[in-house]
Amino acid sequence: MNDLKITTVQTHLCWEDVARNLTHFDEKLDSISQATDIIVLPEMFTTGFTMKPEALAEEHGGKGLLWMQRKAAEKNCIITGSISVKQNELYYNRLYWVKPDGTYEVYDKRHLFRMGNEHQHYTAGEKKLIVEYKGWKICPMVCYDIRFPVWSRNIKENTYDVLLYVANWPEVRSYPWRQLLIARAIENQAFVVGVNRVGEDGNGISHSGDSCIINPRGEVLVCSVPHQDVVETQSLSYLYLEEFRKAFPVMLDGDEFIISKK
Repeated sequence: MNDLKITTVQTHLCWEDVARNLTHFDEKLDSISQATDIIVLPEMFTTGFTMKPEALAEEHGGKGLLWMQRKAAEKNCIITGSISVKQNELYYNRLYWVKPDGTYEVYDKRHLFRMGNEHQHYTAGEKKLIVEYKGWKICPMVCYDIRFPVWSRNIKENTYDVLLYVANWPEVRSYPWRQLLIARAIENQAFVVGVNRVGEDGNGISHSGDSCIINPRGEVLVCSVPHQDVVETQSLSYLYLEEFRKAFPVMLDGDEFIISKK
């Protein structure tokens, strides 16, 4: 199995300005000169963490997704990140997983951030997404999902190899963010990727970034410099993952359970 190259894009966002954000990310992605397999953008990368979906959410298949399809083809890699989306008169914080050929899959954020009133504006998703790319199995999730280990849980058959979170995580809780990423890696024996924005949003909330890539032992491979726009690429070794799981097969003793609807 070949190694997997992940590129994290930690950057500021232009508050509730889709056009400026897409231009901004054009520049960020065009600056990536080396080949990569997956480019990861923050949560709600076209607007910031807006609670005005009635005014700002795009229809499913709108300009944000079209932009992602164009960039995935240009860069010949996966592009992923979440967008405020309207579908069937409901609003979703929707992660798109866009392939170079333009096909895509979606994951609607399961856990809506109550303290930011996200649950009053958006509809929670009900299905976990596991995608396969170049032989790797990847589970993408969104921000607040990280606090719920049952939803993120790997199982005995090792359903996924990489657990990925896109976020708008405030600086005031940066310590829990870093520790939760490490915990999710250790308990699930998987690589964990967390990509967070930087800068102040339209509500005056500061974000420090602290984007990380962590190995299955919980060791931090990459931690982006806080408060700075940083684009970084890290290669993940499948051989390392495979050998670690064989030498220390914790998942064989994992508990079985069923997740019910809320």
